[in-house]
Amino acid sequence: MKQYATADIRNFALVGHGASGKTCLSEAMLYCNGQINRLGTIDAGNTASDYHPGEQQRQISIHATPMVTEWNEKKFNLIDTPGYSDFIGEALSSLAVVDMAVVVVSAVNGVEVGTEQVWDHATRNEIPKIIVINGLDREHVNFDQVLNQCKERFGHNVFPMQLPVTHGPGFSKVVDVLRSELIEYNTDGSGKFTESELSEDFQLQVDELHQSLIEYVAESDDTLLEKFFEQGNLSEEEMRDGIHAAVQNQTFIPLFCTSSTSNIGVARLMDFISKFGSSPVDRAKITALDARSGEEKTVDLASSDPVVFVYKSISEGHAGELSFFRVYSGRVSTGVDLYNTSRSQNERFGQLFIMNGKDRSNIGELAAGDLGAVVKLKDTHSGNTLCGSFLRVMLKEVSYPKPNIHAAIEIHSKGDEEKVAVGLSTLHEEDPTFIYKVDPEIKQTIISGQGELHLQVIHDRLKRRFNVDIHLKEPKIPYRETIQGNGQSKYRHKKQSGGAGQFAEVWMRIEPKQRGEGVEFSNSLVGQNVDRVFVPSVEKGVNSACMEGVLAGYRVVDLKVDFYDGKQHPVDSKDIAFQIAGKHAFREAFMQAQPSLLEPIINIEVKVPEDHMGDVMGDISGRRGKIMGMDSEGSLQVIKAQVPQGLLYNYSITLRSLTGGRALHTEEFSHYEQMPKDIERKVIAKSQKDEE
Repeated sequence: MKQYATADIRNFALVGHGASGKTCLSEAMLYCNGQINRLGTIDAGNTASDYHPGEQQRQISIHATPMVTEWNEKKFNLIDTPGYSDFIGEALSSLAVVDMAVVVVSAVNGVEVGTEQVWDHATRNEIPKIIVINGLDREHVNFDQVLNQCKERFGHNVFPMQLPVTHGPGFSKVVDVLRSELIEYNTDGSGKFTESELSEDFQLQVDELHQSLIEYVAESDDTLLEKFFEQGNLSEEEMRDGIHAAVQNQTFIPLFCTSSTSNIGVARLMDFISKFGSSPVDRAKITALDARSGEEKTVDLASSDPVVFVYKSISEGHAGELSFFRVYSGRVSTGVDLYNTSRSQNERFGQLFIMNGKDRSNIGELAAGDLGAVVKLKDTHSGNTLCGSFLRVMLKEVSYPKPNIHAAIEIHSKGDEEKVAVGLSTLHEEDPTFIYKVDPEIKQTIISGQGELHLQVIHDRLKRRFNVDIHLKEPKIPYRETIQGNGQSKYRHKKQSGGAGQFAEVWMRIEPKQRGEGVEFSNSLVGQNVDRVFVPSVEKGVNSACMEGVLAGYRVVDLKVDFYDGKQHPVDSKDIAFQIAGKHAFREAFMQAQPSLLEPIINIEVKVPEDHMGDVMGDISGRRGKIMGMDSEGSLQVIKAQVPQGLLYNYSITLRSLTGGRALHTEEFSHYEQMPKDIERKVIAKSQKDEE
């Protein structure tokens, strides 16, 4: 592929709800330019974008896949992103480096929760959007209804650049509002079409829309607005320049009609992107932080000093280890030395590639504004910034949502622990929305993600790529033990079995503390009954008992321990004796002090359409949840609640079932709270049964 000037590059992401047709649209774009010689399908598993085994098996997009094609002397860097919320991290990392979002909306299902989610993220990234209503050749399509949905959710400045003459099976004719003509497409998937004049009925409708378009364009520029008021119209050249400006500041939001599987309307969409879409020049200056001082700095596209942002990393057998990046200033080439300001590490770039799904092409150099990939770097990760010799800055990292589902890993084969650890680290590097931790409190490795499907995919990738025998199960809940009253004990440890004996006597008092204050150990010894050298021994015994638990095997918290007296033997008293005595004295005192269990409480935030609010709130109440407040966000209602962690396992699955997949939620630890006695008894009984 030839070298393109920065102004001739179009970086955009195809985003939208799952099954809206993004992958098929990217396939049609590649086919229109002859990049591929036939249209692949999801069912056949032969699209350029969905090439990973998991994607072909499940027939959905799991990874954001960068692809490159050329159209009208412009270079298209397009990224096909997954639509399911389980893989939202892929869409977010892609939206961080593109100049425009192409929001694909299903002509059958209309605006869905995933559509709104990516729209809001694109808005936060301050990049313009265009809308594509896709699948107009399917049954049960209502174009006017979907158009009105888009206007209600995204603003009444959503403007149809095209109108379908008919929709549903047999869809092939589109009215082009900008050119005031009728376009009839072949139905053989070739994308070929013929143009003709409009009938009188359509001409009146198009004239009205065309006038509205002129007004939108005039609003985007004060000079054009003034001319419009003076003359009542704009020239074709003024319209052309004005449409670009109007798209940039979203004075209007263009909407297009397509059927990607039949390759209808795709070429005209590409025409619009090439002529009026965003280029890196439209975002020539971005804000960064000085790597040394932390002060804000501006990165200018025109600067000769390179600044590169790595937005994604993969480690696949067929591709090796690749870092995907965008060049924000300067140029990069094979062999260039850059400095990773995020890791304080020098890096030398090896081979550079442009990617088309699993296929990659060598390229010697990439200019500012371009996207590419580089083979394995020493210590560079997703979200890192690399710079040249002079400018040392850090670009803003992508903000990912917190996980909302958790599972514990059970390893079946001894010796696989190290392979699992390497696998978890590698997968987190590729997908920052996947998080794992080894929890010493419950003695489990916990993996967390964005949904049940997300964890299933992680599980499958671990097994397939790292050859480990594992399965996922419900994690243990990290309950805590505490006391509600005071307790005391006197415990004597005496062991005489020939040779050196053991002797220690510990007198101990305990009392409750405020929630979150932890365990405080003190001594109020007087006299010489116990040598002070044994105080740390007693504390060790107490700490051991607190970690092991007394009531049900959970960590003890929020109490004060006072070692106030005891006895010792001049020969048989030693460290281990006082540790044992301290541990048993604490356990006895604990059981006298009204012991109880605490349960972790989780803050949840549920975004849900209003017509499902009753079901969701009822389900939360059924989980002993407390509604803390409600808010609205666009067309969605936001429910804020607190729910015990023990009743949230696989909540995302229930929520998806309750709302038909139209709700999203996040989880965050809040605090520990006293557990109801009836539930406490069940937890204790289960713990005792497990020990047996």
